[in-house]
Amino acid sequence: MTIPDLIWEIILGLFVVATLSQLYYYWVYYVRTAWFKTKTGFQVQPPVSVVICAKNEALKLHKNIPLFFQQDYPQYQVVVVNDCSVDESSDILEEFQKTYHNLHVVDLNEDDIKAHDKKLALTLGIKGAKYEHLLLTDADCVPADSKWIATMARNFNDENEIVIAYGPYKNTGGLLNKIIRFDAFFIALQYLSFALARKTYMGVGRNLAYTKTVFFRNKGFASQYHIQSGDDDLFINKVSTPTNTVVELAPQSFTYSDPKTSLSAWIKQKRRHLTTAKHYKPIHQYRLGYWNLSQYLFYVCFVSLLFGSVDYRIVLAIFGIRFVTQIIILRKAMKQMKETDLFFLFLVFEILLLILYPIIYIGNSFVKKHKWK
Repeated sequence: MTIPDLIWEIILGLFVVATLSQLYYYWVYYVRTAWFKTKTGFQVQPPVSVVICAKNEALKLHKNIPLFFQQDYPQYQVVVVNDCSVDESSDILEEFQKTYHNLHVVDLNEDDIKAHDKKLALTLGIKGAKYEHLLLTDADCVPADSKWIATMARNFNDENEIVIAYGPYKNTGGLLNKIIRFDAFFIALQYLSFALARKTYMGVGRNLAYTKTVFFRNKGFASQYHIQSGDDDLFINKVSTPTNTVVELAPQSFTYSDPKTSLSAWIKQKRRHLTTAKHYKPIHQYRLGYWNLSQYLFYVCFVSLLFGSVDYRIVLAIFGIRFVTQIIILRKAMKQMKETDLFFLFLVFEILLLILYPIIYIGNSFVKKHKWK
């Protein structure tokens, strides 16, 4: 065997290892979300405080807040933290309080509080919440159904202190919207699947529930105040255990958010989100890092082998095994998460994101950190 032939054999070996690694993640983890069975009934209905932080979100508050008072649930309040807003938010919330008696507003003023991020606002909202069970979302989110609170709250019991769920972006059409939604879908596929395997590493603030007890027992965000983001994923990464976290994936549990409408705005948002991953527990960094490495290794080896001396039929057969696996699991998962329109171009979206992510990571090294808006 000549040296060039040996090199191609090594690349083929790496291609096989990358493929097997990808198959492992799909069939050991991601399959759990794809075939997840949702609960039925609403036997558990504890009083709930819905906590929403808003900073200069007058238009979204005016449009979205009334939807939270259309919930079919016996006892709940909505806590809105008006975080130093300089728009009409205060006036809008004051008017809402005349109509909705279970609306509690926490006002923060720059004169009283030094520069801060969302964690402080959220902490004050949680402290001001009346009830033990908290349901967190954002000002630009809307519940998918009048049973949103009921569907999330039914998961609480003596053991379950944390409920993580899906927060998709609205389908507004266009290629960018599909890329953003596929990115959110796949991130959710990962964190929900790992949670179902009792290896929870994050949740998203767009749709998350936990108890005041677990929040204060772990001293809230005290260990994360120096980090730009992380009020959702880093907190869950810290406090989740194999026994205190449960997944809810019924369509009624979704909250829908407004997606970014420009590539630059989405990249800016992703830069902020990606600042937290390096603070995850080492085992979680390893699992996510190995997944990403195997993805890049798979495609680099695949393209290289198409121009090498290895029989192309072997290369295509290996690629096909992974592709069929993706078809089976992603199709089922997308149906589960109401994202079926993304299915036919999933391979295109995957490759586009593999190109964009390094650009975003590199950009993080040169862009100033932004405070919570």
